[in-house]
Formats: sequence, C-alpha cells, structure tokens
Amino acid sequence: MAVIIEKSLCTGCGACEASCPVGAIKMDGSVATVTADECTSCGACVDECPSKAIQQEYTEHYTPLANRETNIEDYKGVWVFAEQRQGKLMNIGLELLGEGRKLADTLGVELSAVLVGYQVAPLTKELFAYGADNVYLVDHPELKDYRTEPYCAAVEKLIKTYKPQIMLLGATFIGRDLGPRVAVRVFTGLTADCTRLDIDPDTRLLLQTRPAFGGNVMATIICPDTMPQMATVRAGVMKKATPDYNRVGKLIEVAYPDDAQVRTIVQKVVKEARKVVNLEEAKIIVSGGRGLGSPEGFKLIEKVAEALGGVVGASRAAVDAGWIPYSHQVGQTGKTVHPKLYIACGISGAIQHLAGMQHSDIIVAINKNPDAPIFKVADYGIVGDLYRVLPALLEALQETNTGL
Repeated sequence: MAVIIEKSLCTGCGACEASCPVGAIKMDGSVATVTADECTSCGACVDECPSKAIQQEYTEHYTPLANRETNIEDYKGVWVFAEQRQGKLMNIGLELLGEGRKLADTLGVELSAVLVGYQVAPLTKELFAYGADNVYLVDHPELKDYRTEPYCAAVEKLIKTYKPQIMLLGATFIGRDLGPRVAVRVFTGLTADCTRLDIDPDTRLLLQTRPAFGGNVMATIICPDTMPQMATVRAGVMKKATPDYNRVGKLIEVAYPDDAQVRTIVQKVVKEARKVVNLEEAKIIVSGGRGLGSPEGFKLIEKVAEALGGVVGASRAAVDAGWIPYSHQVGQTGKTVHPKLYIACGISGAIQHLAGMQHSDIIVAINKNPDAPIFKVADYGIVGDLYRVLPALLEALQETNTGL
C-alpha cells in the first residue's frame, strides 16, 4: 500500500503535513510531497486533505478493510499458542494459559490451547491441567521442527476454521516470527511484547498493554475492527496457574493442510556448546551495571551468584559496553524476570531496566548513589561501594556454608 499525491489537485494548505505522525509529508513550495521511505501508509493524511488530492494505492497482496469479509460476531473464545520444542512444552505457553483463563472467564468463553508439532499428543494432558478447556492439535512429520511456513499454514487453517476472538503467543523467537505472519494471513492486527492484558468492561475488547517510546510510557492498544485480536506476550510477565491433573478437556485433532507450501528443510539441529543462561526461570539473579566500572567486575558478580545458587544478569549499559553478552541482559530490550531474589549491583535503575525486574519477590539494591531510582523499587537498599559490600557477603556465605 502506498500514498499518492495528485499534485494538480493539491492546494498547498498544509493540512496533510500537520497530520502526518511520522513527518513523511513536506511542503515543496505550494505542493505537498511524500517521502516513500518514511511513509507508513497509515492514511491520516488522506482523511485530512480537503481537496481529496491524496489517495492510498493498494498492492495486489493487500485487501482494504472495507472489502474484507469479516463478521466479528462469529469469533468466540480465547486461544493460546502452546509452544513446544523437541516435544517439551515451553513455560511461556503455560504462563499464557494462566492469564488466558482469567480473560476467558471474564468474557464467559472457553479457553483453548493450540498445539502444533509431531508426536506431541501426550502434552495435551499438561495443557488441560493448566486450564485449557480444549486443545487443537495439528500433528504431522512436517511440523517436527519449527519452520515458518508449515507452522504458519497450520495455525492459519485453525483460525480460519474455528474463529477465535483472542489469540496469544509468547514473545519468543518462535512467537515473534509466527505471530506477525499469521496476523497478515488472517487480515488482523498484532500487538507485540505485551506486559499486561485485560478486558474492557464496556466494549469487551482485549486491552493490550506494552512499553513504548523506549519504555518511557505504557501504551494500551485495542483492535476493534478485525478478529482475532492477536498479541505476543513477554516471557516471565504472567504467572502460571497451579496445575490440576484431574482436569480433562476436549481434544480436537485437525489435519495438516495439504496445500501448505514449504520451501525449507531442517538438515541438522545444532545446540550451542556454551552454557545457556535461563534468566526467565532463575530463582536468584545477581545483576551488574555500569557501576561495576569494568568487565572484570562481573567476575565478582559471578562468584556471588554461584555462592547463592543463582545466575548472572546485567543492565543494558553493561551489555552495550561489551562487558557481558546480550543473553544476560535484563530489562525492556532484554529479558523480563521475576525471581525470588534479585540483587542489583551498580545499577542506577533506568525505567527500561525496572520494566524487566520490578516484579521480583525481593529486590536488593547496592549503589553508591543514595538517590538512585533503583532504591524506589528495592525492598532492601545498601548505599555503599559494591566492591566492599559483595566481598563481605561472600565471606558471610562461606562462613555459613549455605545458600538461599
């Protein structure tokens, strides 16, 4: 889709320039011009142009909203994509079932899990235990390993056949790849990296809240004109429900679409040899920031984390400085965590970092600056030099020979 300005009709009033949210329209003398690279084709200028000099030109792959055959009333139920890898359910799917249960109960509809893979039927029992009323299962050899095309074809078929009103996916590598592609195929929108979900009591629409503008504001987004309402949700934000393995539900087996076009094959799955940091499931995290002063400071952080039986985290500043790999980053552009204990060492507490760890059960902050923002969310604050505090903590742990 592209924005076209008919210069012979343009009066140079400047209304389009003022209405453009991305600054893609400029006045060239008495005629408006649009920068194609900056234009997002949102259509705001079309509505504001009094002389009708601006039009949207649709490509062959785009269908205008007014021409789509969508009866919103036909869409019912809350769906959760139950992500699995090599036959093991990922925690994010179970977390979303807990949140999905709340949404479904508020709406008075059923909660369903979507399970796609090969020989994964035994996982349905766990999905029922965590709250699913139904499980839609697509089981086929083509789905053994995640590939965009076959998974997208399977989920697209499910949505077009059974019409859910809400579809939730984890904001994982798989969810971030699959979600947008499915949304395009079913002509709906998608809100990425949500940290909160709710139901509007008046409209009964899904309220999808996510950080915006670098984490400085929280934006709540709705999708009123198309279904399903789709969102990816960050791992570690929602809490899993307590499983009830006596629960049973309805298993709906759906055939893999025969017309799915698959242009890729998986030749080999290679696992990384280095130690993988699983921040999202860690019970104890000891994080370092710019206050460490150098990458050598993380050696001390590692010792404390090892003594406590935890893992090492980091602020964006420390990662950007090249002191530690990105896989350790906690925050808006890193991982969202909720451990039992979070120790922030030399971290000032920028809002982007707080967004990723403020829901930890207990937060301990160590910082020289008594006015550091981190102390506003900390349960315990220590104003002092971390290079004196942490060695004292290590000594105490070694004396007691116990962790947490």
